[in-house]
Amino acid sequence: MTGTPLRVGLVGYGLAGSVFHAPLIAATEGLALDTVVTSNPERQQQARAGFPDVRVAATPDELFARAGELDLVVIASPNKTHVPLATAALEAGLPVVVDKPVAGTAAEARELAALAEERGLLLSVFQNRRWDNDFLTLRGLIAEGALGDVHRFESRFERWRPQLKGGWRESGDPAEIGGLLYDLGSHVVDQALVLFGPVTSVYAETDIRREGARTDDDTFLALTHAGGVRSHLYVSATTAQLGPRFRVLGSKAGYVKHGLDPQEAALRDGLRPGTGWGTEPEELWGRIGSGESPVTGGGHPVPTVPGDYPAYYAAVAEALLEGAPNPVTAREAAAALDVLEAARRSALEKVTVTL
Repeated sequence: MTGTPLRVGLVGYGLAGSVFHAPLIAATEGLALDTVVTSNPERQQQARAGFPDVRVAATPDELFARAGELDLVVIASPNKTHVPLATAALEAGLPVVVDKPVAGTAAEARELAALAEERGLLLSVFQNRRWDNDFLTLRGLIAEGALGDVHRFESRFERWRPQLKGGWRESGDPAEIGGLLYDLGSHVVDQALVLFGPVTSVYAETDIRREGARTDDDTFLALTHAGGVRSHLYVSATTAQLGPRFRVLGSKAGYVKHGLDPQEAALRDGLRPGTGWGTEPEELWGRIGSGESPVTGGGHPVPTVPGDYPAYYAAVAEALLEGAPNPVTAREAAAALDVLEAARRSALEKVTVTL
Protein backbone atom coordinates (compact mmCIF):
# COMPACT_ATOMS: atom_id res chain seq x y z
CA MET A 1 0.00 0.00 0.00
CA THR A 2 1.22 3.48 -0.80
CA GLY A 3 0.03 7.01 -0.25
CA THR A 4 -1.31 8.81 2.80
CA PRO A 5 -2.45 6.45 5.59
CA LEU A 6 -6.11 6.38 6.55
CA ARG A 7 -6.78 8.43 9.68
CA VAL A 8 -8.40 6.40 12.47
CA GLY A 9 -10.41 7.64 15.42
CA LEU A 10 -10.57 5.23 18.36
CA VAL A 11 -13.47 5.59 20.79
CA GLY A 12 -12.63 4.03 24.16
CA TYR A 13 -9.26 3.43 25.80
CA GLY A 14 -9.92 0.73 28.36
CA LEU A 15 -8.72 -2.84 27.95
CA ALA A 16 -10.01 -3.25 24.37
CA GLY A 17 -8.83 0.13 23.14
CA SER A 18 -5.42 0.32 24.79
CA VAL A 19 -4.32 -3.32 24.64
CA PHE A 20 -5.81 -4.51 21.36
CA HIS A 21 -6.99 -1.79 18.99
CA ALA A 22 -4.49 1.04 19.39
CA PRO A 23 -1.35 -1.12 19.04
CA LEU A 24 -2.77 -3.11 16.12
CA ILE A 25 -3.93 0.02 14.28
CA ALA A 26 -0.54 1.65 14.78
CA ALA A 27 1.21 -1.47 13.45
CA THR A 28 -0.89 -1.64 10.26
CA GLU A 29 0.46 -0.28 6.99
CA GLY A 30 -2.10 2.06 5.50
CA LEU A 31 -3.60 3.10 8.85
CA ALA A 32 -2.61 5.86 11.29
CA LEU A 33 -4.00 6.32 14.79
CA ASP A 34 -5.18 9.93 14.66
CA THR A 35 -7.45 10.42 17.70
CA VAL A 36 -8.28 8.59 20.92
CA VAL A 37 -11.57 9.39 22.66
CA THR A 38 -11.64 9.02 26.44
CA SER A 39 -12.81 11.31 29.23
CA ASN A 40 -10.52 9.66 31.79
CA PRO A 41 -7.46 11.89 32.45
CA GLU A 42 -5.23 8.91 33.30
CA ARG A 43 -6.17 7.14 30.06
CA GLN A 44 -5.65 10.36 28.11
CA GLN A 45 -2.13 10.52 29.54
CA GLN A 46 -1.60 6.84 28.78
CA ALA A 47 -2.65 7.35 25.15
CA ARG A 48 -0.29 10.31 24.69
CA ALA A 49 2.57 8.39 26.27
CA GLY A 50 2.05 5.39 24.02
CA PHE A 51 1.38 7.38 20.85
CA PRO A 52 2.99 10.85 21.07
CA ASP A 53 1.41 12.12 17.84
CA VAL A 54 -2.15 11.12 18.75
CA ARG A 55 -4.87 13.69 19.36
CA VAL A 56 -7.19 13.22 22.35
CA ALA A 57 -10.90 14.03 22.55
CA ALA A 58 -13.03 13.83 25.67
CA THR A 59 -16.30 12.82 23.98
CA PRO A 60 -17.44 11.04 20.81
CA ASP A 61 -19.31 14.20 19.80
CA GLU A 62 -15.97 16.02 19.57
CA LEU A 63 -14.75 13.31 17.23
CA PHE A 64 -17.84 13.27 15.02
CA ALA A 65 -17.77 17.08 14.78
CA ARG A 66 -14.66 16.74 12.63
CA ALA A 67 -15.67 13.61 10.74
CA GLY A 68 -14.22 15.11 7.56
CA GLU A 69 -10.73 14.75 9.04
CA LEU A 70 -11.09 10.99 9.56
CA ASP A 71 -11.34 7.89 7.38
CA LEU A 72 -12.37 5.22 9.93
CA VAL A 73 -13.86 5.08 13.43
CA VAL A 74 -13.21 2.17 15.80
CA ILE A 75 -15.72 1.63 18.62
CA ALA A 76 -14.02 0.02 21.63
CA SER A 77 -16.22 1.47 24.36
CA PRO A 78 -18.55 -0.49 26.73
CA ASN A 79 -20.97 -2.88 25.03
CA LYS A 80 -24.11 -0.83 25.66
CA THR A 81 -22.64 2.06 23.63
CA HIS A 82 -21.79 0.05 20.51
CA VAL A 83 -25.05 0.52 18.65
CA PRO A 84 -25.58 4.27 19.29
CA LEU A 85 -21.94 5.13 18.58
CA ALA A 86 -21.73 2.98 15.45
CA THR A 87 -24.98 4.54 14.24
CA ALA A 88 -23.63 8.04 14.84
CA ALA A 89 -20.40 7.24 13.00
CA LEU A 90 -22.21 5.78 9.99
CA GLU A 91 -24.58 8.75 9.86
CA ALA A 92 -21.51 11.00 9.90
CA GLY A 93 -20.33 9.21 6.76
CA LEU A 94 -17.54 7.21 8.38
CA PRO A 95 -16.65 3.52 7.96
CA VAL A 96 -16.73 1.68 11.28
CA VAL A 97 -15.07 -1.15 13.15
CA VAL A 98 -16.96 -2.27 16.26
CA ASP A 99 -15.60 -4.52 18.98
CA LYS A 100 -17.60 -7.65 19.72
CA PRO A 101 -20.43 -8.02 20.50
CA VAL A 102 -21.50 -5.51 17.88
CA ALA A 103 -24.93 -5.23 19.56
CA GLY A 104 -27.10 -6.72 22.26
CA THR A 105 -29.46 -8.38 19.78
CA ALA A 106 -29.27 -9.84 16.31
CA ALA A 107 -32.01 -7.44 15.19
CA GLU A 108 -29.90 -4.43 16.18
CA ALA A 109 -26.89 -5.90 14.38
CA ARG A 110 -28.91 -6.33 11.20
CA GLU A 111 -30.25 -2.78 11.46
CA LEU A 112 -26.67 -1.51 11.67
CA ALA A 113 -25.70 -3.67 8.70
CA ALA A 114 -28.60 -2.26 6.69
CA LEU A 115 -27.61 1.32 7.56
CA ALA A 116 -24.01 0.68 6.48
CA GLU A 117 -25.18 -0.89 3.22
CA GLU A 118 -27.55 2.03 2.59
CA ARG A 119 -24.69 4.49 3.10
CA GLY A 120 -22.18 2.39 1.13
CA LEU A 121 -19.85 2.23 4.14
CA LEU A 122 -17.74 -0.51 5.67
CA LEU A 123 -19.07 -1.93 8.95
CA SER A 124 -16.75 -4.57 10.35
CA VAL A 125 -16.73 -6.45 13.67
CA PHE A 126 -13.50 -7.09 15.58
CA GLN A 127 -13.42 -10.86 16.00
CA ASN A 128 -9.69 -11.14 16.57
CA ARG A 129 -9.80 -14.77 17.67
CA ARG A 130 -10.38 -15.88 14.10
CA TRP A 131 -6.62 -15.20 13.94
CA ASP A 132 -5.64 -17.19 17.06
CA ASN A 133 -2.78 -19.60 16.44
CA ASP A 134 -4.74 -22.70 17.45
CA PHE A 135 -7.78 -21.72 15.36
CA LEU A 136 -5.67 -21.11 12.26
CA THR A 137 -4.00 -24.48 12.81
CA LEU A 138 -7.34 -26.26 13.22
CA ARG A 139 -8.78 -24.63 10.08
CA GLY A 140 -5.82 -25.95 8.15
CA LEU A 141 -6.22 -29.48 9.50
CA ILE A 142 -9.93 -29.52 8.62
CA ALA A 143 -9.30 -28.09 5.14
CA GLU A 144 -6.72 -30.76 4.31
CA GLY A 145 -8.97 -33.55 5.61
CA ALA A 146 -6.58 -34.64 8.35
CA LEU A 147 -9.45 -35.33 10.77
CA GLY A 148 -11.86 -36.85 8.26
CA ASP A 149 -15.48 -35.85 8.82
CA VAL A 150 -15.66 -33.84 12.04
CA HIS A 151 -18.29 -35.17 14.44
CA ARG A 152 -17.72 -33.10 17.59
CA PHE A 153 -16.01 -29.80 18.27
CA GLU A 154 -15.14 -28.99 21.88
CA SER A 155 -13.93 -25.47 22.56
CA ARG A 156 -13.04 -24.06 25.98
CA PHE A 157 -12.25 -20.50 26.95
CA GLU A 158 -11.72 -21.02 30.66
CA ARG A 159 -10.07 -18.96 33.38
CA TRP A 160 -9.53 -19.17 37.11
CA ARG A 161 -10.71 -15.85 38.55
CA PRO A 162 -12.44 -16.69 41.82
CA GLN A 163 -12.53 -13.04 42.91
CA LEU A 164 -14.70 -10.46 41.16
CA LYS A 165 -12.90 -7.65 39.37
CA GLY A 166 -15.90 -5.29 39.31
CA GLY A 167 -17.00 -3.09 36.43
CA TRP A 168 -19.76 -3.22 33.86
CA ARG A 169 -18.76 -6.65 32.51
CA GLU A 170 -19.86 -8.22 35.81
CA SER A 171 -22.97 -6.09 36.22
CA GLY A 172 -26.34 -7.77 36.41
CA ASP A 173 -28.00 -4.91 34.53
CA PRO A 174 -29.18 -6.34 31.17
CA ALA A 175 -28.54 -2.96 29.55
CA GLU A 176 -24.79 -3.44 30.09
CA ILE A 177 -24.71 -6.62 27.94
CA GLY A 178 -22.24 -8.13 30.40
CA GLY A 179 -21.55 -11.70 31.47
CA LEU A 180 -19.45 -14.40 29.88
CA LEU A 181 -22.12 -15.56 27.43
CA TYR A 182 -21.79 -12.32 25.46
CA ASP A 183 -18.10 -11.78 26.25
CA LEU A 184 -16.10 -14.97 25.73
CA GLY A 185 -19.19 -16.63 24.27
CA SER A 186 -18.99 -14.22 21.32
CA HIS A 187 -15.59 -15.70 20.48
CA VAL A 188 -16.34 -19.41 20.79
CA VAL A 189 -19.66 -19.16 18.94
CA ASP A 190 -18.10 -17.13 16.12
CA GLN A 191 -15.33 -19.72 15.73
CA ALA A 192 -17.83 -22.59 15.65
CA LEU A 193 -19.88 -20.86 12.94
CA VAL A 194 -16.81 -20.12 10.84
CA LEU A 195 -15.70 -23.75 11.03
CA PHE A 196 -18.99 -25.59 10.70
CA GLY A 197 -21.64 -23.22 9.40
CA PRO A 198 -25.22 -22.46 10.47
CA VAL A 199 -26.78 -23.80 13.65
CA THR A 200 -30.17 -25.50 13.84
CA SER A 201 -30.56 -25.94 17.61
CA VAL A 202 -29.07 -24.54 20.81
CA TYR A 203 -29.00 -25.85 24.37
CA ALA A 204 -27.29 -23.87 27.13
CA GLU A 205 -26.60 -23.82 30.86
CA THR A 206 -25.59 -20.54 32.52
CA ASP A 207 -24.60 -20.28 36.16
CA ILE A 208 -23.49 -17.63 38.63
CA ARG A 209 -20.83 -19.28 40.81
CA ARG A 210 -18.91 -16.52 42.57
CA GLU A 211 -20.12 -14.79 45.71
CA GLY A 212 -21.44 -11.35 44.88
CA ALA A 213 -21.57 -12.01 41.13
CA ARG A 214 -24.62 -10.66 39.28
CA THR A 215 -24.24 -12.25 35.85
CA ASP A 216 -23.14 -15.54 34.34
CA ASP A 217 -19.56 -16.61 35.03
CA ASP A 218 -19.78 -20.33 34.14
CA THR A 219 -21.60 -21.19 30.92
CA PHE A 220 -21.95 -24.16 28.55
CA LEU A 221 -23.49 -24.26 25.06
CA ALA A 222 -24.34 -27.26 22.90
CA LEU A 223 -24.91 -26.41 19.24
CA THR A 224 -26.13 -28.65 16.46
CA HIS A 225 -24.96 -27.45 13.06
CA ALA A 226 -26.97 -27.93 9.88
CA GLY A 227 -24.17 -30.12 8.55
CA GLY A 228 -24.41 -32.48 11.51
CA VAL A 229 -21.42 -31.38 13.60
CA ARG A 230 -22.09 -30.89 17.31
CA SER A 231 -20.21 -28.06 19.04
CA HIS A 232 -19.75 -28.15 22.82
CA LEU A 233 -18.58 -24.73 24.01
CA TYR A 234 -17.44 -23.81 27.52
CA VAL A 235 -16.74 -20.31 28.86
CA SER A 236 -15.91 -19.85 32.51
CA ALA A 237 -14.16 -17.66 35.07
CA THR A 238 -14.39 -20.34 37.76
CA THR A 239 -12.41 -23.26 36.33
CA ALA A 240 -9.84 -24.43 38.87
CA GLN A 241 -8.33 -26.93 36.41
CA LEU A 242 -8.32 -25.79 32.79
CA GLY A 243 -9.37 -28.21 30.06
CA PRO A 244 -8.00 -28.33 26.51
CA ARG A 245 -8.62 -25.23 24.43
CA PHE A 246 -9.76 -27.51 21.59
CA ARG A 247 -10.69 -31.18 21.36
CA VAL A 248 -11.93 -31.97 17.87
CA LEU A 249 -13.07 -35.49 17.00
CA GLY A 250 -13.40 -36.75 13.45
CA SER A 251 -13.90 -39.98 11.54
CA LYS A 252 -10.15 -40.38 10.94
CA ALA A 253 -8.45 -38.65 13.87
CA GLY A 254 -8.78 -36.18 16.70
CA TYR A 255 -6.89 -32.98 17.51
CA VAL A 256 -6.25 -31.77 21.05
CA LYS A 257 -4.69 -28.41 21.87
CA HIS A 258 -4.02 -26.89 25.30
CA GLY A 259 -3.24 -23.30 26.21
CA LEU A 260 -4.31 -19.89 24.91
CA ASP A 261 -2.91 -18.06 21.93
CA PRO A 262 0.00 -15.89 23.16
CA GLN A 263 -0.93 -12.65 21.40
CA GLU A 264 -3.16 -11.15 24.12
CA ALA A 265 -0.50 -11.75 26.77
CA ALA A 266 2.13 -10.18 24.52
CA LEU A 267 -0.02 -7.10 23.90
CA ARG A 268 -0.76 -6.77 27.62
CA ASP A 269 2.99 -6.83 28.24
CA GLY A 270 3.45 -3.93 25.85
CA LEU A 271 4.98 -5.94 23.00
CA ARG A 272 4.17 -5.01 19.42
CA PRO A 273 3.81 -7.12 16.28
CA GLY A 274 7.10 -7.97 14.61
CA THR A 275 9.46 -10.85 13.98
CA GLY A 276 8.31 -14.04 15.67
CA TRP A 277 4.89 -12.59 16.51
CA GLY A 278 2.22 -15.09 17.55
CA THR A 279 4.55 -18.09 17.74
CA GLU A 280 4.72 -20.63 20.55
CA PRO A 281 7.29 -23.25 21.64
CA GLU A 282 7.10 -26.83 20.45
CA GLU A 283 6.08 -28.14 23.86
CA LEU A 284 2.75 -26.29 23.49
CA TRP A 285 1.86 -27.74 20.09
CA GLY A 286 -1.35 -29.72 19.85
CA ARG A 287 -1.43 -33.39 18.93
CA ILE A 288 -3.33 -35.33 16.30
CA GLY A 289 -4.01 -39.04 16.44
CA SER A 290 -6.53 -41.77 17.14
CA GLY A 291 -7.07 -44.43 19.79
CA GLU A 292 -4.78 -42.99 22.47
CA SER A 293 -4.70 -40.03 24.81
CA PRO A 294 -2.35 -37.19 23.86
CA VAL A 295 -1.47 -36.97 27.56
CA THR A 296 0.19 -40.41 27.37
CA GLY A 297 1.95 -39.67 24.08
CA GLY A 298 -0.74 -40.74 21.65
CA GLY A 299 -0.62 -39.33 18.15
CA HIS A 300 1.99 -36.84 16.99
CA PRO A 301 2.56 -33.11 17.49
CA VAL A 302 1.24 -30.61 14.95
CA PRO A 303 3.26 -27.39 14.52
CA THR A 304 1.06 -24.48 15.55
CA VAL A 305 0.56 -21.84 12.88
CA PRO A 306 1.62 -18.40 14.20
CA GLY A 307 -1.27 -16.28 15.42
CA ASP A 308 -1.93 -13.16 13.40
CA TYR A 309 -4.14 -10.48 14.97
CA PRO A 310 -2.49 -7.85 12.71
CA ALA A 311 -4.16 -9.59 9.75
CA TYR A 312 -7.55 -8.23 10.83
CA TYR A 313 -6.64 -4.55 10.50
CA ALA A 314 -4.57 -5.27 7.40
CA ALA A 315 -7.76 -6.68 5.86
CA VAL A 316 -9.75 -3.62 6.98
CA ALA A 317 -7.18 -1.35 5.32
CA GLU A 318 -7.34 -3.41 2.12
CA ALA A 319 -11.14 -3.26 2.17
CA LEU A 320 -11.11 0.54 2.44
CA LEU A 321 -8.21 1.24 0.09
CA GLU A 322 -8.59 -1.50 -2.51
CA GLY A 323 -12.18 -2.74 -2.22
CA ALA A 324 -11.15 -6.11 -0.76
CA PRO A 325 -13.73 -8.12 1.23
CA ASN A 326 -14.78 -7.08 4.72
CA PRO A 327 -12.93 -9.49 7.08
CA VAL A 328 -15.89 -9.85 9.49
CA THR A 329 -19.31 -8.56 8.46
CA ALA A 330 -22.06 -7.34 10.75
CA ARG A 331 -24.37 -9.96 9.27
CA GLU A 332 -21.95 -12.69 10.34
CA ALA A 333 -21.97 -11.14 13.80
CA ALA A 334 -25.78 -11.12 13.73
CA ALA A 335 -25.79 -14.88 13.05
CA ALA A 336 -23.64 -15.37 16.15
CA LEU A 337 -26.02 -13.18 18.15
CA ASP A 338 -28.91 -15.40 17.00
CA VAL A 339 -27.10 -18.25 18.75
CA LEU A 340 -26.31 -16.22 21.88
CA GLU A 341 -29.92 -15.07 22.20
CA ALA A 342 -31.11 -18.66 21.78
CA ALA A 343 -28.61 -19.76 24.44
CA ARG A 344 -29.88 -17.17 26.89
CA ARG A 345 -33.46 -18.32 26.31
CA SER A 346 -32.45 -21.99 26.58
CA ALA A 347 -30.77 -21.46 29.92
CA LEU A 348 -33.63 -19.38 31.29
CA GLU A 349 -36.43 -21.67 30.17
CA LYS A 350 -34.48 -24.96 30.41
CA VAL A 351 -35.34 -25.93 26.83
CA THR A 352 -33.56 -26.65 23.57
CA VAL A 353 -34.17 -23.78 21.14
CA THR A 354 -34.62 -24.45 17.44
CA LEU A 355 -33.33 -21.81 15.04
